[in-house]
Amino acid sequence: MVRIALDPTPYNDSVHLLDFPELVARLGYEHLQLTPNPDFGRHFHYPKLDDAMIAELKKRAKDAGVTITSILPVQRISWPDEPQREAAVRNMRRYIEVAAELGVPMINTEFSGRPEREEESEAGFYRSMDELLPVLEREGITLNIDPHPDDFVEDGLEAWRIIRGLNSRQVGFVYVASHTFHYGDRATTLLPEIGDRLGAVYTADSFDHNRSHGLRYISNPPGNTVRIHQHSAIGDGDVDWQELFGVLAKTGYLDRDDALIVSNVFGEDERADEVSKYQVQKIRELIDKARA
Repeated sequence: MVRIALDPTPYNDSVHLLDFPELVARLGYEHLQLTPNPDFGRHFHYPKLDDAMIAELKKRAKDAGVTITSILPVQRISWPDEPQREAAVRNMRRYIEVAAELGVPMINTEFSGRPEREEESEAGFYRSMDELLPVLEREGITLNIDPHPDDFVEDGLEAWRIIRGLNSRQVGFVYVASHTFHYGDRATTLLPEIGDRLGAVYTADSFDHNRSHGLRYISNPPGNTVRIHQHSAIGDGDVDWQELFGVLAKTGYLDRDDALIVSNVFGEDERADEVSKYQVQKIRELIDKARA
């Protein structure tokens, strides 16, 4: 049974971490992905939960009938400079422990290197994984990675090659639909190659920045290195959802008991409840249609 989880980022300023399970249940979800939050841990910072908060969060989730499927810490594990990379490894090691204490089998993250220092970032990634793989194996946690726009690797196929090079089934791939056009818009060929190493799929829409001769978006000065994408509601962008879910069905992902699809719309905070309810309904429709 495919699990559909909510990324509660739009509620970070209005809902306490411990109230997230009740929130997602009210919005029609049975699953929750914990993402950077002041009480959980911000981007690039050490996690802020202690044993008491972890125990209370587990209790709140159980009371709400919600499963915490995964956590999403963002750490500079591929950073080309050693102080930041070493801090990221220390932080990630603690996040792995937190995941184990929460009974969460999956961590989803990003490479978090620098595109202008690609070679050094890749080397930093492998150094970090030399340290983290034994911890992941000991705790039984799977780490899935997204090649985020403005990372040292953005192309989906090249990112899969880097993950594959680790030669470890403890590490897999996160396919973020709103990053499709930075990946190379290659879902039909990339996802079959990743196969059962696909750990999670995120569902939000985005416009194709390559259209209109690369002038879909104009930023000045011309030729600067900004990356632009959205995390909009399904149907509000250019992602081919029928194609994506068709490939997920064809590759068997939708039949996996551990399949995870996360709604992560970030650009609609003023109507977050409405969009969150729409997303879970739309994801279910896409799953049913792809299976049919």
